[in-house]
Amino acid sequence: MSAHEAGAMHAPGYGGVAIVPAWLSPPQDLNALLPMLWAGSVRRRTGGVLVVAGVDVRDLAAEFGTPAYVLDETDFRDRARAFRDSFAHSFADLCGGADVYYAGKAFLCTAVARWIAEEGLGLDTCSGGELTVALRGGVAPERIILHGNNKSDAELERALRLGVGRVVVDSLAEIEQVAAIARRLRVRAGVVLRVTVGVEAHTHEYIATAHEDQKFGLSLAGGQAAEGVRRVLAHPELELLGVHSHIGSQIFDTGGHELSARRLIALYAETVRRHGVTMPELGLGGGFGIAYTSEHDPLEPKVLADQLAGIVARECRAQDVPVPRIAVEPGRAIVGPTTFTLYTVGAVKDVALGHGSSRRYVAVDGGMSDNIRPALYNADYSCTLASRSSDAEPVLSRVVGRHCESGDIVVRDEYLPSDVARGDLLAVPGTGAYCRALASQYNHVGRSPVIAVRDGEARVIMRRETEEDLLALDVG
Repeated sequence: MSAHEAGAMHAPGYGGVAIVPAWLSPPQDLNALLPMLWAGSVRRRTGGVLVVAGVDVRDLAAEFGTPAYVLDETDFRDRARAFRDSFAHSFADLCGGADVYYAGKAFLCTAVARWIAEEGLGLDTCSGGELTVALRGGVAPERIILHGNNKSDAELERALRLGVGRVVVDSLAEIEQVAAIARRLRVRAGVVLRVTVGVEAHTHEYIATAHEDQKFGLSLAGGQAAEGVRRVLAHPELELLGVHSHIGSQIFDTGGHELSARRLIALYAETVRRHGVTMPELGLGGGFGIAYTSEHDPLEPKVLADQLAGIVARECRAQDVPVPRIAVEPGRAIVGPTTFTLYTVGAVKDVALGHGSSRRYVAVDGGMSDNIRPALYNADYSCTLASRSSDAEPVLSRVVGRHCESGDIVVRDEYLPSDVARGDLLAVPGTGAYCRALASQYNHVGRSPVIAVRDGEARVIMRRETEEDLLALDVG
């Protein structure tokens, strides 16, 4: 997949003419909100002003500034509970329930870790830094997973000293690495093997993670996974808890998970028959998609859980093995829809493209430093005028950022009112996952704050970076 850095209209074959995506049509009402894109408490007040949990976005902008990530705490908790309860119910009769681990890489801070602990979920980490935040937020070590394809000795030693519940082993070399550290510490380490099952997820190539030619996991087809099982069982200081696969991200059906589960359960059954060992767990990963635009149709947690339970039950019957306890790792599906990014409009200009076509560019005070996904993955987003309503005609617009890059695009295509002007507020939904987590200080712009809103009150859970913060590491 590829895109010209200046946008789709410059790609070969487009001829410099603005092309409207097939899923985007002029709205009948520019002031209407698509509920699937927004947190549960987001509404329009009289006059068209956006409110979240009863708080006016103009008040948020005045108090905290823009750009800012605005997170609905109640919505976050509701989504976490929906995954917890749906998977517990769907797998109750098969294996006594299921374990839901929030994928911290989507977005993690101390407050989020605390919410996760309070709602009874585990936490999936993939670095020493994420582990630190998880512990600071009160997550019990036994409820923490440590992922990663190149863990340091220091990270592994700390995790084993703390009694982290599971270390997901990513290579044959790491098996020996973990075993050596566990032996030195005189502990028994619970490990899960990450398996590359050869499934091509229908998503961007950078976030498809279970096909053979990529950096993660032990190859199933190449025999590495079976060798990994043998090596773990040969080390008395290691306990083989299960096998795991993650096929990618932003996935909207369970077809890929079905094939992945079939291959994982075949490996599980082979382990039982060859080694007489029944692993207690099976990790199906996460990657469940959310709606960024009207083209997306994500599955509800209950539907996901029911479908995955049916798949696992069927494949275990086919292999004549007991159903192991299932683990899943939603991240984006929990935090993504809870958050929108609030921007202030700056320059607005129309650019002639030739052939009688033009495009309106609406520049905002953030950009690729607070959301790199459009530049990195060619990701699409929606947006709306947030500070007022408008009866003006819709105009096909491109929302761009303030950074010195032609690829600094926030929303590639959206219909906005023709009277959008400097000082207006725009809101971009679906920015809870991989936006603050991937944020940068490009052009020496400080990273934006995260504002949690609940029951009519707003508070900072990650503050805005200042120029003093930018200089703090500069020892020159």
